[in-house]
Amino acid sequence: QVQLVESGGGLVQAGGSLRLSCAVSGSIFSINVMGWYRQAPGKQRELVAVVTSGGVTNYADSVKGRFTITRDVARNRLDLQMNSLKPEDTAAYSCHMVALGRDYWGQGTQVTVSS
Repeated sequence: QVQLVESGGGLVQAGGSLRLSCAVSGSIFSINVMGWYRQAPGKQRELVAVVTSGGVTNYADSVKGRFTITRDVARNRLDLQMNSLKPEDTAAYSCHMVALGRDYWGQGTQVTVSS
């Protein structure tokens, strides 16, 4: 059974940094894309950053230059380095993966940025 487990969320002051990690367990073949999404209270879930199997990355405009997504293929891990955090980055962050046409989601980790 495939599982995605996030870690690294927490409370941080504005301007601070956090690093989120997503560990993938189970037998996985042909991962097409992995990414991070977030959902703030009362808002729709939005894409934060993605990385394709070829290493191409894409970021939401709101996080460009502040967040960096990296994928460790050998360890089946996806990280999100978040710098210069702002209160508007406060949300539940979830790891997402597409493999062989199926979607997989982690349970999410809360990030709270205080002003």
